[in-house]
Amino acid sequence: MEGNKKGQQLLIIALVVAVVAMSIGFAVTSYTTTLNITGNTVTAKAAKWDVHFDDTSYTETTGTGYVAASSHTLTGTTLTYAVTLEPGQIYEATVTVKNEGTFDANLTGITLSGLTSAQENYIHYSIFYNGTEYTASNNSLAIALAKTTGTATVKVKVEYYLPNDAADLPATDATLNLTSSLTYTQA
Repeated sequence: MEGNKKGQQLLIIALVVAVVAMSIGFAVTSYTTTLNITGNTVTAKAAKWDVHFDDTSYTETTGTGYVAASSHTLTGTTLTYAVTLEPGQIYEATVTVKNEGTFDANLTGITLSGLTSAQENYIHYSIFYNGTEYTASNNSLAIALAKTTGTATVKVKVEYYLPNDAADLPATDATLNLTSSLTYTQA
């Protein structure tokens, strides 16, 4: 009987250990829940860099002394014009720069070129950016142009003036290839 009692005790201990182990296992697994979140309709819109001229914004200054361009083209990032000036006349056109991209932009430089030192004696060439005049290149600017809604006014002005010394005037017609560049970088 004693052997039977020992077997029963061992069986009871084994059952207690099994019940405790199962209770612990059940407790651990019974309180674990996994929640899943799935974004089925998430659309990441494409980012874009879009600083350009407003194609419909070209206007010319009119009035005494002002001359209209014989032709002009304004598309995307390019403005071209052709004009014939006589002494005392001015060509002046205004356009709008727009930032319709997803990034803020900074105007970091304005470059003007095309005049020789002799031509600078009778031609005044300048760019006005939001009312500030630039007559020479400047590559140390930081002028903000906000994303999606930013605009800026750009005016091109070419003036043929009479110099103090008539000898500075050209003896024959001179064709000038005036260029300017506005450099924008991501802010």
